[in-house]
Amino acid sequence: MIKNIFLSLFQKFVKTESLAGILLFGATIIALIWANSSYGLYYENLWQYKIGISFQDFELKKPLILWVNDGLMTIFFFLIGLELKRELLIGEINTVKKAAFPFVAALGGVLAPVVLYLTLNQSPETAKGWGIPMATDIAFALAILSALGKRIPLGLKVFLTAFAIIDDIAAILVIAVFYSININWIFILYGIILIAFLGLLYYKKTYSFTVGIVLAIIIWFLFLKSGIHPTIAGVLLAFTIPIKRKLNMKSFSNQLSLISNKMVNKSDDDGKQLFIKDGMKYIDDLSFKARSPLQHLEYKLHDLIAYFILPLFAFANAGVVISTNHDFNFSLMINIAISLFVGKFIGITIFSYLGVKFKITELPSRINFKHILGIAFIAGVGFTMSIFIANLAFSGDLTNINSAKVGIIIGSIISGIVGYTVLRLISRNNAAQERTVIKTH
Repeated sequence: MIKNIFLSLFQKFVKTESLAGILLFGATIIALIWANSSYGLYYENLWQYKIGISFQDFELKKPLILWVNDGLMTIFFFLIGLELKRELLIGEINTVKKAAFPFVAALGGVLAPVVLYLTLNQSPETAKGWGIPMATDIAFALAILSALGKRIPLGLKVFLTAFAIIDDIAAILVIAVFYSININWIFILYGIILIAFLGLLYYKKTYSFTVGIVLAIIIWFLFLKSGIHPTIAGVLLAFTIPIKRKLNMKSFSNQLSLISNKMVNKSDDDGKQLFIKDGMKYIDDLSFKARSPLQHLEYKLHDLIAYFILPLFAFANAGVVISTNHDFNFSLMINIAISLFVGKFIGITIFSYLGVKFKITELPSRINFKHILGIAFIAGVGFTMSIFIANLAFSGDLTNINSAKVGIIIGSIISGIVGYTVLRLISRNNAAQERTVIKTH
């Protein structure tokens, strides 16, 4: 029963991420077309338009693109934190055995692109972009897998999801440690104290969405002014959200039984209908008190992020002007594309093989090394997080930012096409072999 519920939730997750990948692709194409059209100036002016609040000695005004990258993306990172906490407690990486294979694969997928980038890098100015090719875009990657339909085993999607979550952890740590500047430790200390207070409040007392929102805004502002990217606050806040409520199961069960018995035994037909209506409302209230705050928030935020925040991020950041009148760092562009495509493939393939060879890990059921080859290529699709890190690495350097974005797009497209082709050929060969076995018997 529980297994079926989680399977259903995972399939919904995959479906959502797949559509999100299509929307991301559409937003990217529209941004590129608009930025390179005769109306391109309007595109640039739109995202540089400053909005915010100011009163007396306080002012918080930022360009629209920074409200997307520093504000809305914090919600995205909050969701990553929720997914990570759930996976660590009850998901696919909640034991050493379950986590071993995607962890080793992710380790290779992080280290190899970084090493390759630094090896190919020709300028000290672009060395700081080493974090760009290390992350996989889960929305795009799952969209590609879903396009293959039932040709691939569900376990491959589960592996990719677990792998990408571990991948995101590495990216978050890199952002926090290497891409934060002029750190104000006092603001960080205040923020951490508030996070600890919120976690203690939820643990000792009860979960309150309203209190959480108020404190989250204050904590976000403290991190914004601290020098550490405010999206890190989103991840830390996610770990304060309880996965279950304090609930007396015996009392809860008795209340449900009592109300259901009354609904069944009510004799008057008219009164029975009214009583059922009131009873269902009472059951809804009881269910809300029993519902997991973490999984409820994850469920509510998933569509908002998949269908609005991530496409908006792509739309705001992918509008690179590709023209001979604009300077491009072609060396950086090619380096990033190669590091994503080749680096991810080499790292994931070699580390996965060595993990199994030395019996540190084992392949999930119904998955073979041919599948891993396809996934290793698809992991080179690094759109969202890669662009995010590029903005941080080359902040203020428009030439390198635009060059990095073009490199990310090229590397991601090649990785996606090759990965899809490889997995499609594998599924076709597997299907042919199965038909041959059936005929033989």
